[in-house]
Amino acid sequence: MRLDVPGRALLRVEGSNGSGKSTLLRLFAGIDSPTTGRITGRPRTAYVPERFPAALPFTALGYLTHLGRVHGLCGPEAARRATEWLARFGAAGHAGTPLAKLSKGTSQKVAVAQALLAEPRLLVLDEAWTGLDPAAREVLDRAVAERIADGGTVVFVDHDPRRLAGLADAHYRIADGRLLTTAGGTAADATAAAGPRVVIEAVGPPGSAPWSGPAAEPPVRTAAREPATRPTGPVPGAAELPGHPEVTVGVDGTARLTVPAVHSDALLRALLTARPPWHIRSVIHPGTDPDPDEAPLP
Repeated sequence: MRLDVPGRALLRVEGSNGSGKSTLLRLFAGIDSPTTGRITGRPRTAYVPERFPAALPFTALGYLTHLGRVHGLCGPEAARRATEWLARFGAAGHAGTPLAKLSKGTSQKVAVAQALLAEPRLLVLDEAWTGLDPAAREVLDRAVAERIADGGTVVFVDHDPRRLAGLADAHYRIADGRLLTTAGGTAADATAAAGPRVVIEAVGPPGSAPWSGPAAEPPVRTAAREPATRPTGPVPGAAELPGHPEVTVGVDGTARLTVPAVHSDALLRALLTARPPWHIRSVIHPGTDPDPDEAPLP
């Protein structure tokens, strides 16, 4: 069977215990070589194994800095990124702790951080969420979204079927020694099952996505005290934004971008780092609603 792995994609691998999931991921990562066939075109890759070898003669920061240099970063940059990822996972206080003395949860944070600090084009995660606390799991969810938004590919195995539910671009199942494919949902088709969603209201410079080009239909008024809008649907440029947001555009040029919460940080970064940057008017998080009395008048 031929398997082509696209860029900017999230691929889920499933299968029963002992079916060969970890073996497949080791092939993806280049840890193992196939006995028949070949793998070509592998980009810069990072891998989180199912079992992290914690008994290594490093501190947490020393290990991450060393792995950063293995990935091609200079020493100061590797140390800077290592420090940032430890802080992001809430493990900054363990920077000087020997790996062998870390708790299982903190060891897993280090295992994940070493794969993320080099910004790989292919990120391979084998049960990477196991052992992480809820806050760290959310950090990893967002890091996955960031890798995809930056054009990378993420391949993952996880025992929890709810992990990144509805966001995978393709699903693969290993059964009876064969790799089977099934149609997976795309981020654009994600529903409420994919988790909470965030609404970002933003205004960009003239001609910027997603409101560049003529409207497909004339503006319509949706309700009293709500701004006139163009219908939600295929909007020029929207498909290129992280999370493939649903977009509604007002006549004043304000866009409401609705995206799964896991992609919200990556989307905000894309808007704010664009040249010229977009102006963010509001960010509406799950469970909150804008005050209708503060809604802009037509």
